[in-house]
Amino acid sequence: MKNFSLDRDKTLFLCIDVQDKLLNVMSNKEDVLKNAKILAQMAKIMNLESIFTAQYPKGLGYSNEELKSFLPEAKEIGKKSFSCMLNDEFVEEFKSKDKKQIVVSGVESHICVLLTARDLIANGYEVFIASDAVGSRSDFNYKNALQMLSEMGCVITNTETIMFDLNSVAGTDEFKAIQKLIM
Repeated sequence: MKNFSLDRDKTLFLCIDVQDKLLNVMSNKEDVLKNAKILAQMAKIMNLESIFTAQYPKGLGYSNEELKSFLPEAKEIGKKSFSCMLNDEFVEEFKSKDKKQIVVSGVESHICVLLTARDLIANGYEVFIASDAVGSRSDFNYKNALQMLSEMGCVITNTETIMFDLNSVAGTDEFKAIQKLIM
C-alpha cells in the first residue's frame, strides 16, 4: 500500500531537467516553471536536501537560472541517460543524502521523470510527483505519464498539497514564509 504522507526529515526535492531549451517546448511550460520555483523556494525555506539534473547540458544548457538561484548550494548533475538512476554521479550524490521520500518536478513527464521514478521505486524509494510541476511536449504524453506513474506506485499530488503536508501546522514563521509563496 502506498504511503501518502510526507515526512520532512525523509524528503528530498529532485528537479529533473528544467532547462530553458527543453522548457520552451513543453505544452504546460508556464505551470511547470511557476510550480518548480515554488517547490524550490519551499525547499530552501525548509532546508530540504535538493538535487538538480540537466539532460545533455552541452547541447541543452543547464537548469533555468532563476529556478536554480533559489537553491544555489544544490548540486546540478549533467547527464545523458534518461533515468537519473543510470548516472553514476547522480546515484552517488543521491545516496549520500540518505532520503527515502522524493518529491519530483521536471520534464519530460513521460521520459526522464517517468524512467527516473520507475527506477527509484524499484530501489525502494517513495516517489511524490508534483503533477503541476512536471510537463511534456504534448498533453497526451503528460496525461499518459501521470497514469503510468500512478500505476507504478508514485503518489500523484500537487505543489500546494506537498507544501501543506510538509508544513502541517499553521502559524509558525516557517509556515507563514511558505504560505506567501502561493498567496
